[in-house]
Amino acid sequence: MLVSTTRAFRHLYQTKVDGIVKILTELKDDEAFFSIDEFGPFAVKKRGGRKRVGPEETYTVPQWENSKGSLIITAALELSRNQITHFYSNKKNTQEMIKMTDLLLTQYRNCKTVYLSWDAASWHISKDLFEHIERRNNEGLAEGYPIVKTAPLPAGAQFLNVIESVFSGMVRGIIHNSDYHSVEATKDAIDRYYAERNEHFRVHPKRAGRKIWGQERVQSEFHEGNNCKDPLYYWGAVMRDRLRRTKSGRR
Repeated sequence: MLVSTTRAFRHLYQTKVDGIVKILTELKDDEAFFSIDEFGPFAVKKRGGRKRVGPEETYTVPQWENSKGSLIITAALELSRNQITHFYSNKKNTQEMIKMTDLLLTQYRNCKTVYLSWDAASWHISKDLFEHIERRNNEGLAEGYPIVKTAPLPAGAQFLNVIESVFSGMVRGIIHNSDYHSVEATKDAIDRYYAERNEHFRVHPKRAGRKIWGQERVQSEFHEGNNCKDPLYYWGAVMRDRLRRTKSGRR
């Protein structure tokens, strides 16, 4: 029974991966493919990391520090154009995915079809979300909006989500070694980072020079061999979760 279940899982996994590869291989100029995910919540506070300091300069990060607030970034990376669309969310839920879907339909209204790809989080595959997509597709035929199709990643394959690499580059570029004085200051830095990144890839479709986004883990393309998710961020999240469970008396 275990063997047959494993084979079925592998078959489903490969089927979804092959489906995404086929879409991207045959993607037309009037189509768009989006890798979508959330980053956070993360606290706004003084951060450590590698830093150049003078001979007599000491840089310290408090072990305990009150957060100035927290942020969740909801973002989509269009793979063929290498453009980021993002906004800030209070929660990770279906309503935020509906908001992103509507925003992308407006921004890419000149396309005929948009593909949305995300991991298997419950709010990415909810009934309400798919009902909203169906309504928008019915309206789109009359109002001139693109048709929405979904290309979900296999379960347990968050590392294939290309936008994770972009998040990694952002963290290394503007979050490590930071000490923003407020949530708004952090948002300004993030907005500027993505605006400059988008402009760079509009002007230079291919990666060129050692720009700040050169710190992204892998190139912004879907490939089964890529590990887009930063292991440092993953294990940091695991340890934070374990610490919370320990404090609450759970294992």
